[in-house]
Amino acid sequence: MPLALLLFFAFADYRLAVPGYHYQFPRDHFAHADFQTEWWYYTGNLRARDGHRYGFELVFFRQGKKDTPRDNPSAWRVDDLYLAHLALTDIDGKRFRYFERLNRAGPGVAGVSFDEGRIWNGNWESRWDKASGRQTLSAVAGGLRFTLRLAPETPPVIHGENGVSQKAEGAGKASYYISFPRLEVEGTLNGAEVSGTAWMDHEWFTQQLEASQQGWDWFSVQLDGGAELMLFDLRRKDGGIDPFSSGTYIARDGRSTHLKRADFELQPLDYWTSPKTGARYPVRWRISVPSLKMQLECAAAIPDQELVSEDDASPTYWEGAVTYSGSATGVGYLEMTGYGKPVRL
Repeated sequence: MPLALLLFFAFADYRLAVPGYHYQFPRDHFAHADFQTEWWYYTGNLRARDGHRYGFELVFFRQGKKDTPRDNPSAWRVDDLYLAHLALTDIDGKRFRYFERLNRAGPGVAGVSFDEGRIWNGNWESRWDKASGRQTLSAVAGGLRFTLRLAPETPPVIHGENGVSQKAEGAGKASYYISFPRLEVEGTLNGAEVSGTAWMDHEWFTQQLEASQQGWDWFSVQLDGGAELMLFDLRRKDGGIDPFSSGTYIARDGRSTHLKRADFELQPLDYWTSPKTGARYPVRWRISVPSLKMQLECAAAIPDQELVSEDDASPTYWEGAVTYSGSATGVGYLEMTGYGKPVRL
């Protein structure tokens, strides 16, 4: 359950995520300008031909800003702000690098286009074949460059109940949340051929969290047997876990099962303290899903996978490659927010 911009505007001019939404694909893979916040999140685990392991993250955020005067004719008028994050974990080299950029649409600088089948921020982009759902990611930054071709192995999954992923009590305290939980990846990373699997999340909403909620821990799990699992805990400021925490189990054939908070347990085992922010993150976890007879241990590929913001316009959080062992094995990604300061959505 990926992370939004730390920018706050009034909700009055935007729709709320409520039950009864009629999903339409491929249209819903692109922008929803009548909702305030939206993101497209790509994470994955890759191997080069020599076996060298990598994790990658490429995420595009859109934040609506409808307080801009509508009669402003400038191409630089700010109707939406576009933030993007790019990160690479060199697992075997034990190195983590990340980059961020914040833009307005301007004359083609950043945006989302259904007609072009494209989501982009500068020279970072996701380009879609709308008929097949195949996507091509490309990015260049600071000596890092990749082109990755992603092919979905199952149809998109809609998370939550009644079409919404509820995050707090009350109408509209929710999101519309879909995923491609397993995408086969082939491409190049700094000129070397790589392959692996990726996970793609797309979420849009106007209001999610309550003031009492501190942040979340989100897990994507791609099991070697072909099934997938998504879980998230919503942490409260009083130290408790919110009952609106939930998850989804996706069987090998693509059928999904909603999991309520009572259906699973997430237990931190080991911690890493950031030398940059002082935040203390759990980097090893025990995951239990009794109804699936599943007992997993999640371990960070390397401890330091924290993306540190240089200003208040974007968030600081931990997001990185992980491995799973126990009753099953696999790979995935872990995101942890609100360990430095509360997330505001």
